[in-house]
Parts: sequence; C-alpha cells; structure tokens
Amino acid sequence: MKGAILLPSLLLLLLTLLTGVCPRRPEEKYVRAGEMVALQCPRYRGYDHGDGRLIWASHTTQEKDLTSDMSSAEQMEMGVLVHGRSLVILNASVNHHGNYSCSQGNASRKYWFKLMVYTTRTREYEEKTTYPMTCNTPESCTLTCPDVNIPAENIPDITTSGTIWHKKADSSLTASYFSSVKENDGGVYTCTRSYLYHGQIYNMTSTVKLEVQPEKKPKKLAEITSPRMNEVFPVDLGSTVVIDCQAVAYSEFDEVFWLMDRSFVTRDNSSPVFYNFTHERNAEETKLTASLVFRRVSEEDLAKTYSCKLESESGPSSFVTITLAQKSSSSFSLLLALSIVIIVMVIVLTVVVCVKFKMGNAVLQRNALASYSSFSDGKSYDAFLMSYKSETDAGLNEDDRKWLERVLEERFGYSLCRDILPGKAVEEAVLDCVQRSRMVVLVPSSSDPGPGAGMLKKIHAALVTQQTGLVFIKTEATEASRSGSLSEASQLFDKTGNCVTWRGKSSMSPSSSFWKDLQIYLPASRADKVMLLHPG
Repeated sequence: MKGAILLPSLLLLLLTLLTGVCPRRPEEKYVRAGEMVALQCPRYRGYDHGDGRLIWASHTTQEKDLTSDMSSAEQMEMGVLVHGRSLVILNASVNHHGNYSCSQGNASRKYWFKLMVYTTRTREYEEKTTYPMTCNTPESCTLTCPDVNIPAENIPDITTSGTIWHKKADSSLTASYFSSVKENDGGVYTCTRSYLYHGQIYNMTSTVKLEVQPEKKPKKLAEITSPRMNEVFPVDLGSTVVIDCQAVAYSEFDEVFWLMDRSFVTRDNSSPVFYNFTHERNAEETKLTASLVFRRVSEEDLAKTYSCKLESESGPSSFVTITLAQKSSSSFSLLLALSIVIIVMVIVLTVVVCVKFKMGNAVLQRNALASYSSFSDGKSYDAFLMSYKSETDAGLNEDDRKWLERVLEERFGYSLCRDILPGKAVEEAVLDCVQRSRMVVLVPSSSDPGPGAGMLKKIHAALVTQQTGLVFIKTEATEASRSGSLSEASQLFDKTGNCVTWRGKSSMSPSSSFWKDLQIYLPASRADKVMLLHPG
C-alpha cells in the first residue's frame, strides 16, 4: 500500500519538474473497495475554457488519457465511466488508488484528484467519511444522506435505486425520519445508495453521526412593556407629569431613552422636559425604566409627539409613541359618565323584560291569531299524547306522563284524545286519534305503556294527509345521546322541527320554560278561543 501511495506522488513531482507548472493541491476522495465513487471536474477559471475538449487522465501507474486513448469497452473493462465533466469508478479497487486529473482546452492547467481506496474500515477512513448531524428533542428529525462523490443526474444508463439506512451494531433496517426525536435515537447511522447500470447494482455508503441535543430554549428578546403604542395621556396645563417607559432586557448593553419629535430628550433635570434612567438587574433579566418628566405642561408640549426607544443587543430595536391631551372639564366628564350609566341600565332592563315575557307574548299572539280560525276544522281534540318506548331509558316515567296530561287539561284547557281503550284494536285507535286531533305529541317513555316506537312509521303518513302537527318531547339524556329509539323518532322530528325538552322536576311547574315552549307549538285550546271571541 505504501508503494502504491508513493508512486503517484513521485509522478506528480516529476510532472511538476517537466512542465514547470505547479499543480494545486489535489482534492482528496475517500472510498471503500467495492463501492462506487464519482469525480466531478469543477467549472471555474483555469479549468473551464469554454468549448474546449475536456480530458480526463489517470496517473495511478502511468499517465493514461481516459477520454481519447480508451474506448467505451476498455473503460468498462477498467471499471470506469467517463461522461462530460464526470468520471465514475463503478467498483473501486486498489488498482484505482492514485491521482486523476481533468483539463479543458489548456493541458497545462489541470485539476487534480487524489483517490484513496481503503480495503478495511480504518480509523482514518471513519474520520474522513463520517458526517455530523444535530437534532433537538422533541422536534422532528430527518436523517440526510450526504451528497458526496455521487454521480451526476445526467449520466445515461445510470439510475438510482433508492437509499436504505442502518444503525451501527444493528443489522435491521431503520427509518430515516423521527416524528419526535429522543436522546436514545442518537448514534452512528450508515446510508447506502444503490445505482443500476447495465443490469448491475453498484452501491455507495456514507456514515452519519447523529447527535441529539436537549430542546432549544427560545431566545428571549428585549421588549418594551409599557406604555402602549399610541397611548394618550390626559394632563392638566401647568401640572407636573411623569410618564414611565418600562422594558425587560437581557443584556447589560440594552438601553431605553426618550425622543421628542425625533430629537433626543436630555437627561439634564434643569430642563423643562427631561428623563431619568434606572435599572434593576437579577439573574435572568434586567428591568429598565426611563421616566419622562414635564416640569409644567404647556400647550407646546401637547402639540409634540414623544417616543420611547429600546436599543437592544439581543434583537431589533423597538419603540412606542405617545401623545399628551388636555383633560376635559370635570362637569362634562361627570355628565358623560352619568349618561352612559343610564343608557346601559335602560338597555339591560329592556333585555331582561324582553327575555322574561318573550314566551308569554308569543303564546298570546298565537291565541289571538287562532281565535279567528273556524271551530269546524273537522278535529275533535286539541292534541293526542302518544307514548313510545325509549331504548335509551331516558324517557318520562308514568307519574310524569300523568302530570303532563293533567296540566294540559286542567290548567291550560286542552282537550286530549283518550279513545285507546282496552279491547279496542290498538293500531285503529291510534290512527283514529291522529285523525281527530290537531296535534300529536310524542312522549318518550322509560317503560312500555302500550303503543310504542313501532307505530311511528305507520302514523307518519297520517300526519301528512290529515294535516296534523307534531311536537317531539325529548329529555336532557336524549340530547346527549343521538342513538336508540331517537333515531326513528328523529325522522319525524327532522320534518317538523318542533321540539321541546323535559328537564325533570324543573319542568313540572306550569310557569316553567317547558310549558311555554310547548304552548308555542300546540294550537290554541278551545277555552282560549272562547275567551278571545267572547271576552265578557
């Protein structure tokens, strides 16, 4: 090996003596035996002469023009491929160890490469071919295979076959992406690129050393905490006024000061307008205060603009601008405040009254309009309460259903259809009640009271043809669960949109929102019509 390294060096020295031209230091390339490596001739002054013919030469054992003296078949036999500015060694061996050069148009100016072929993984090889990479927890991290010594994309017949990753001391494949990198993900990884050329696979292996560091703390930037941008300070003419500009800083070189119409405010306390500067330091930050002082506020001071500026070493400079304004008279301010209070009270009172009587007014309007409708509408009853079994056990119990019927009849004067008697055909009786009632109220039941969910589909057509309305009562539990028997009842509910919620004990009082909501959807009772048509 030493002889192989010494011979190219002697040839390079002899070339220098013969030509009188001292070549630049060769660019060193490192590759393991059996792997692919590509050399790229650079494009810059001295090595790129326009349209001149580019020549690749090998100086491993003797100088050989790879471009002119060798055919494609001879290049393949030697295990090299020349294409434009690229020289690709397909399968490196100790025979390829040595110097290479490229020149274009001027043979006296050559760019030199020194190819080092290693048959074993020596410490020198590991140091030269390991590339560092850093990621921070718990951020995402993607391993990047170094783009070193890889073939140019425009070389014919060479196609990439992808890249695979291994972690050192682990023969299994590993992913190159970590959605949230951890400390134990650090280590040495190898990436193997594969290339296909004339049916043969050639590999290139690189090593990446991943270092996982703790989460980066965001850099703290100095900032002004007060006053606010464009803040207006009410003042009395002739009074003494002090306005503090406060900032938080993280460097001893940060400074806060005042400007007046873009001119610096003095720190001379004998001036009509000046500022004082103080600071308070602790382990993490420094609190800066620049106090702008007006000895006696004048009308000229009201016409000027004042800016507090923070000059920071840790970030960009920042500033806030303020102005002074003469205070309004106390009597006007008091009158204005009193007017605002009165207006707010009127608005609140109006909202409360409207909310409180909204439902009652709606019922009265409904009854008034219904009073002009004819009693001869072909209906015998105001409503028909139909219970069905709720599979979610979220329905009304028997006492609640009886209470519902009693309040509708005794308190609000509704006539309810009760023609479903023992021994009578249930389906016929239900459809008869639907036909003779102006409204059907569906009541979910926690126990099966008789006609149940199986009748819902059968009465659906009757509701449409008989011009009978539908009100769907649900419970708080059925509001939370949209499954079980509610799925069938909801098909009717979706078409009518009439729905009220029973909230247990809080809904039992006739003055509760439940009864007001229910009366909105129910027709006016016959008692209501009689009272409106014959109030005396």
